[in-house]
Amino acid sequence: MTIRIRASVVEEVGAPFTPTDLEIDDPGPGEILVRVVASGVCHTDANTRGGDMPMPLPGVLGHEGAGVVEAVGPGVTSPRPGDHVVLGWPSCGECRNCREGEPRYCLSIAPALVAGVRLTGEKAGTSGYRRLDGTPVSGHFFGQSSFATHALALAGQAVVIPRDVPLDIAGPLACGIATGAGAVLNTARPRAGDSIVVYGAGAVGLAAVMAARNTPATTIVAVDVHDSRLALASRYGATHVVNASATPDTVATVREIIGGSADFALDCTGVIPVVEQAVETVGMLGTAILIGGAPAGAAFRADHFRTLFGKRIVGTLGGSGDSQRLVPALLALWRQGRFPFDELVDTFDFEDIEGALEASRRGDVIKPVVRMPDLAAP
Repeated sequence: MTIRIRASVVEEVGAPFTPTDLEIDDPGPGEILVRVVASGVCHTDANTRGGDMPMPLPGVLGHEGAGVVEAVGPGVTSPRPGDHVVLGWPSCGECRNCREGEPRYCLSIAPALVAGVRLTGEKAGTSGYRRLDGTPVSGHFFGQSSFATHALALAGQAVVIPRDVPLDIAGPLACGIATGAGAVLNTARPRAGDSIVVYGAGAVGLAAVMAARNTPATTIVAVDVHDSRLALASRYGATHVVNASATPDTVATVREIIGGSADFALDCTGVIPVVEQAVETVGMLGTAILIGGAPAGAAFRADHFRTLFGKRIVGTLGGSGDSQRLVPALLALWRQGRFPFDELVDTFDFEDIEGALEASRRGDVIKPVVRMPDLAAP
């Protein structure tokens, strides 16, 4: 049996997001069918549409979905129909890294994110999405393809959230917001008196600043080229801000603020010269954390001799850790007024994904979210 849905399809590399009627399978063993209420729009969606991630096209993107479980497949005991969920990252649940509590680094993570087909089960290697004439379309992007009215997902990637949490704001907790916050809380784990420098004050960077404010770090520096975003960084916890376009040497300015090298520097931009600045900002026993998504094949340079002196350069995916722990923790901090990520969100109509991306590119909005249409509406 199949269900008719409305999805935004990218036909080929560089093509627009085009609302299209498709069919989607009923959930199979271990799967759930979610009625998507809203989905965050992320730079990764734009990168994939542009060919920088190897998702087979035509396909349905979107990976920050939140909605209501409509049906579950055989063997699924949680979540249950009617549950409100955020769709986290997929994982196999069986490899060494999954068993050790690091599902973000599942050994099958690459195909799970961008192969366009199911990761596991009796229909592994096939797509549950097709055109009305039966022609398959790639789906399962980040295990969900949430630029659609409905999504097929693995039961294990769904995080059940309280029904009073607005689904309009919840989706970005699946990736963008969790990525910035988790880089601080799971990867950096600053100690009392540490310094953190955040390069890039978009959604990911501002989430990192918010998270840093909830740690014992005492110096939090935000770096960006937009004064409006730096003002937000100050509002959400940055002790200092630097406009990189107004200083001839950003690294020197940051070090002057800190009084030396930083303990942690987070690159949230994926811009290679900025990545290299983040690496230079930390010194002996400091850690540069790479978060932003650079184009596939991009490379950066680091001074070998200075890196030998205990400097660490690490990457992090999706905030590391486990969505089942991180998402509820961030929601608890939000309820307590300590993590106001909802203030970053602006909503757009489902038909205007292109407008959402353009508004984000211009810096007019921090975190765009698209609301799905109600297929039952006249």
